[in-house]
Parts: sequence; structure tokens; C-alpha cells
Amino acid sequence: QMADPFCYDTGERSKYECLGHEVQIEHIKAYVCRPSFFTDKAVIVVHDVFGWLFPDIRYIVDLIAGCGYITICPDFFKGTDPWKTTDHWADFADWMRDHDPMKVDKEADVVLKYLKEQCGAKKIGIVGFSWGGMAVHHLMLKSPQLAAGVSLYGRIIRDSEERYNLLNPTFFIFGEKDHTISYDQITLLEEKLQQYCKVAYKIKVYPGQVHGFAQLKPEDMKPDDKPYIEEARRDMIDWIKTFI
Repeated sequence: QMADPFCYDTGERSKYECLGHEVQIEHIKAYVCRPSFFTDKAVIVVHDVFGWLFPDIRYIVDLIAGCGYITICPDFFKGTDPWKTTDHWADFADWMRDHDPMKVDKEADVVLKYLKEQCGAKKIGIVGFSWGGMAVHHLMLKSPQLAAGVSLYGRIIRDSEERYNLLNPTFFIFGEKDHTISYDQITLLEEKLQQYCKVAYKIKVYPGQVHGFAQLKPEDMKPDDKPYIEEARRDMIDWIKTFI
């Protein structure tokens, strides 16, 4: 029996009124939010296992747009079902095989093209949460068009040298109490990046935080966690602002 990696109850969520709108780009639907002024800077947000419709991820999209970026969350599951809280953990491995975070290149390319050609974006960054954090780690090795990345609590997979030669600055955010990612994995990531990575990178572990901590809306945060959640978000935005 696999432990439930999501320590928050996704069923108990405050309602969220989104600020953006949905678009269709080739074979993908996406949620887009723009700042109130013109900008040629954009950020792609990669959702977690709960998919692009999940209110928490749309809140993050709106938050980043509020910092001055055209922000877009594509449906990387291409219309297939996201993981649901009613699904059984025994089936998670099978579900993951059909939803591989290392097979997002085609969709990422479609979205990059849209941002450049339709939105006038000149510099594009990417942030991803959990499943999306794994996708960001993968894309920062593959897509030179992504000027900076933030991977939030993406499991660290495959220990090979190519896994650490990042193309552009990448920031890895983890929670200290995340039982899906061991401290040893984070230490190994740090050692390997020191060895192989030729661009700016950063790793930060936030005290007491469980998996999924950084995407909670204010009214869903526990008071003890709130400072760390807000710090992680500030750090995420600061990283993006440094390079984009």
C-alpha cells in the first residue's frame, strides 16, 4: 500500500473565482491569465496530478500573472482524467505510466509557440508543482527556450549524469516533511548539480512542510505553515524575476 503523498484533503477547499480565461491551442486546452498591462514576459505553470482545472493551480496562475507575467497552465493530460481523491493508491503506478511527466515535450513546444506567436512573449519561464515539478526538471534539460525554471517538490528520478546538466537557471523547492522525497535524494541532487550543472541553480528546503504545501490558497493555510508558504512563493517569484 503506497502512502498517500498528498497530506491535504483536496475535498475541503474554499471556492475560488478565477481571474483568467480558457483557450484552445491546437490539441490542448489551457488556462491563461494576463497582467493589466502589456508585457513580453511569460510563465508556463505545470499542474500537479489533480490537473489544470484544480482551483489551487489556477490560484497560482493568477498570482504569477499579478506579478507581471502572461501566465498559462496547459492541460498536460490532454483531456484524459487527472488523478482524483477517490482513486485508489494501488492504481497510482499504472496511472503514472499513462501520465509520464517526462513526455511533455510536444505539449510544451505547442505552448511555447503560442506564447511567442500569439502573445508576443520574448522571455518565457516555467514553474511546476509535484508531477509538474518533475516535468519542469525534465524540460529544463531539454528546452533551451525556457529561460528559467522552478521545480516544486518534484520527485527526483533517474540517477544519470544527463539528469543534472540543466540548460538554464533552475530552482528546486522542497518541504522538510515531504515523505515522498527523502533527504538523501535532495543531498544527492545537490552533489550531482555541483558536479554537472553549468548554470545557476538553487535548492531550498522549507521547515516542517509536507508535499504540496506551496499551492494552498490563504484561507486553506494552517497558521504555522503560512510564513513558509508565503516565503516559498516569494522565493519562486524572485527567481523568475531574476532571469525573466
